[in-house]
Amino acid sequence: MKALIYVTLKPSVLDPQGKAVLGGLHSLGFTETGQVRVGKYIEVTLAGVTRARAEERVRQMCEKLLANTVIEQYRFQVVESGEDAPE
Repeated sequence: MKALIYVTLKPSVLDPQGKAVLGGLHSLGFTETGQVRVGKYIEVTLAGVTRARAEERVRQMCEKLLANTVIEQYRFQVVESGEDAPE
């Protein structure tokens, strides 16, 4: 199994990296671009666990290491190892 994890800043937290990307996009002519928020995408492969156990373990990973829950939020999806990330 594989966990697809998305970590983003909470909406109330300022995103200076997003503002820098927005400025870069505007300077390249992408003036229709509005707000930009930057986050991270993490893939974790899990072996020898059920889907329920994988979800439990990934939640623990996010709470303890992968996300700073004071300023970040996370979501994840557990898929079979051969599946691609949803679009």
